[in-house]
Parts: sequence; C-alpha cells; structure tokens
Amino acid sequence: MVLDGIVSSPHRRSGSMRKQFPKDELGSWSTLVQRHRFLLTALGLLAFLCTIYLYFAVTLGATDTCSGLEGTERATCKLQHARSTLSHGKLKLF
Repeated sequence: MVLDGIVSSPHRRSGSMRKQFPKDELGSWSTLVQRHRFLLTALGLLAFLCTIYLYFAVTLGATDTCSGLEGTERATCKLQHARSTLSHGKLKLF
C-alpha cells in the first residue's frame, strides 16, 4: 500500500525540527562570550554612542527664548519664534 511506503520512509524526520545539542556542547559563559565577541563589542559601542548622543541632545537642546515673559508678550514671542523656525525650514513641535 502507498501509506506503508510513506510511514516507513528513511527520509522521514522524527521528533522536533530543532538541532539537538549535547549538554556540554554549548559550553560555559566564557565560550559563549568568545563565540559572540564581535556582537557584544558592537552592542557595547552602540550603547556608548547612544549615551553620548542623548547627553548632547538633552544638554544642547532647544532653550525657551520666551521664558521670562508672561501673558500676551509670551504668546507673541512664541508666535514670532514659530514663524522664524518655519521660515528657515525647521519644524518644531514644542
């Protein structure tokens, strides 16, 4: 019968599709660090650069030029500031 040939096929895989590793083949933490040294170095460098970027983004961020004003003077100042930033092609949301 056809079903007998399919069930007893030598090419049929049994079990899961994942590759089974012996318990000691993955090794210790030092083995994993050695295997993935490039990725860990790239991740560390990326974290460092992101920290530097965020520091300067916060430190050198836009300052409020209308901070000392109140009421209509403040509203007028913000309106003028918004017009000048839009005329220079800089879109500022806040």
